[in-house]
Amino acid sequence: MQEARPIQSEVSGYISNLLRQHFGKGPASVYVTIKRPYITIHFRGFVSPMEKILLDQEEGKRVLETRDFMFNALKSEILSELLSITQLEFTELYADWNLPLKSGIFIGVMAEEGIVDPLEWPEDSERDIFHKQVERISEEAGRIPNKIETLWMSNRTLLLKRSGILVGIEKALIEGGFSEILKLTKRPLEQKLLEDAPLTHTLHRSIDEIFMDWNFSQDIGYIAFILSAEPR
Repeated sequence: MQEARPIQSEVSGYISNLLRQHFGKGPASVYVTIKRPYITIHFRGFVSPMEKILLDQEEGKRVLETRDFMFNALKSEILSELLSITQLEFTELYADWNLPLKSGIFIGVMAEEGIVDPLEWPEDSERDIFHKQVERISEEAGRIPNKIETLWMSNRTLLLKRSGILVGIEKALIEGGFSEILKLTKRPLEQKLLEDAPLTHTLHRSIDEIFMDWNFSQDIGYIAFILSAEPR
C-alpha cells in the first residue's frame, strides 16, 4: 500500500470529481480516513443547484431518494476505483447525507476480521457505558442488537457497527420490496433518538453529525459519529 497521505488525497480528488460529474457540483471539501478494515469519506459543501431548488420547496425526501438511487448505480464503480487507488479491496459501501448541513459520508468495509484499533477508548468503562446507551436507544427504536462494535477512525470520527438489529415487521417490509421506504423512515427516527441521548457526556465531546446506513440482507448497520475538535 502506498503512503497514507497521497492515497487520501487521491481518493479525495476522485470522489470530488465523481460527485461533480454525476450531480453537476462537487463538494467544497473531502476528508478521507483509512483504518483497516474501513475507509470513511466525509464531504462538506455538497448540494447541486437542482437539489437546492427542491430543498427550498421542502422536497428533501425526493433529493434523498435520487441520491440513494444514484449511489447504488455508482457503487460498483466506486469500489473498483478504491481498489485501484488504495490496493485494498473494499467489498461493501454505505452512504448517508445531511441535507441541512450539505454534507455526507461514504463508508467502505473490507472482508477482514480481527483488526486491532490503535486508537483505544480512554477508559474501557466509557466504551461499555457508550455501548449500553446505544443498546437502550436501539431497543427504543426496535430491539437491542446482538452485537455492538466501535472503532475510532480518528479523534473526531467514531464508527459503530450493530449486528442483529431487525425486528419482524422490518424483515417483512424488506421481503416485500420496501427497503428504501424503511431506510427513509428509520434514519430520522434513530438519529433523533441518538441526538436526544446523553452520549456527549460519555464521549466528552459534542456530536456535530450522525450518519447511518444498513445492509438489510446481512442484518447489520453502521453509524458514524462526527465529533467536535475540542473536549467538553
